[in-house]
Amino acid sequence: MSQTHTTAPATLEVISHSEAETIAFGRRLGALLQPGDLLLLFAPFGAGKTHLTKGIAGALGVDEADVNSPSFVLINEYETARRGKPGQGRTPIYHVDLYRIETPEALATVGLDDVIAGHGIAVIEWAERAVDWFPREHLAIEIAYAGETDRRIVVRPHGTRAAEIVAALQAGD
Repeated sequence: MSQTHTTAPATLEVISHSEAETIAFGRRLGALLQPGDLLLLFAPFGAGKTHLTKGIAGALGVDEADVNSPSFVLINEYETARRGKPGQGRTPIYHVDLYRIETPEALATVGLDDVIAGHGIAVIEWAERAVDWFPREHLAIEIAYAGETDRRIVVRPHGTRAAEIVAALQAGD
């Protein structure tokens, strides 16, 4: 996997050469996450959104084999091995797929308010379907085809916490 920094100092670009490298990058990212973190994934079909999420969940103690796209149920919840805030038990990961959401009215019925309430980690696929719905503090992750098996992953922080995550990823070069 190769990594470069773009002109915006807080933006990180990674080239993944395989599904395994995308999962490995997800593990690096997942190890830095904490309750309240919101990740918005922007990518076409088959680009690697769910593979990235497998790595994120794996870093937090979830069996990666249990992670699959929630296309039909819209939200999968995984219980991590990491403890949450006192009195909250384990930190959940909410894996959301908004592909089937077509209207603001339908979006209101999904339960996104609960998902982004802050006691878990939210990873949202097809975030472009609800971009105005999300808080300003989030990590935007764009995945694009860069070849048959290569993917360009661009991580853009929005807010202080997201910038801290990107800085930690950059420090791990």
